[in-house]
Amino acid sequence: MKLTWDDRGARIFEIGLDRGVLYLDSVPGVAWAGLISVTENIQGGEPRPYYIDGEKYLNLLTAEEFAATIETFSVPDEFAPCDGNTSIHNGLIATQQPRSSFGLCYRTLVGNDIKGPDFAYKIHLVYNALAAPTSRAYATIGGATDPVKLSWSITTKPPGITGFRPTAHLVIDSRTTDPEVLSDVEDLLYGTDSTDASLPTPDDLIALFTP
Repeated sequence: MKLTWDDRGARIFEIGLDRGVLYLDSVPGVAWAGLISVTENIQGGEPRPYYIDGEKYLNLLTAEEFAATIETFSVPDEFAPCDGNTSIHNGLIATQQPRSSFGLCYRTLVGNDIKGPDFAYKIHLVYNALAAPTSRAYATIGGATDPVKLSWSITTKPPGITGFRPTAHLVIDSRTTDPEVLSDVEDLLYGTDSTDASLPTPDDLIALFTP
């Protein structure tokens, strides 16, 4: 079949970030308002060559791990232990305490030349994340009000997943997911009028997708 370019509806792009959710052990998921960006940084994946008698005979890639940088204007109160903050008494907080791991969910939009950014979306699930703070500067208020942007670098410990290499990052694409399955997944992730929001394990998620 002859190739064509610029077919109507085929110009796909990704844009935006919304529906952030924070998940902690034994605590219902909470909405994360104020998210600005999640910059995904994959660690590893470098080539590792092997030689015999001066000739390269094998070229393998090192294992990859999901990492990211989160930037936001605000965080849920429940994020405090993830940032190393512990309440001593009401209003008195100790910083630099052991940090708790957490799960994260966020949505990115997929657009095309017909529907714009309302065409589709991807739901990103992040497991076993640990946050490390970056520098934070406070300055006097001038003529313009510029809220402080908070940011953290996160690393992850990938959980096991049956039949695949362990991974801490799963992506659900609304373009190819059965609508009923997508609805069930979103009810889990975002909660309903009668159930709390929760982060399913990778194997539980696979079970939902399995016919």
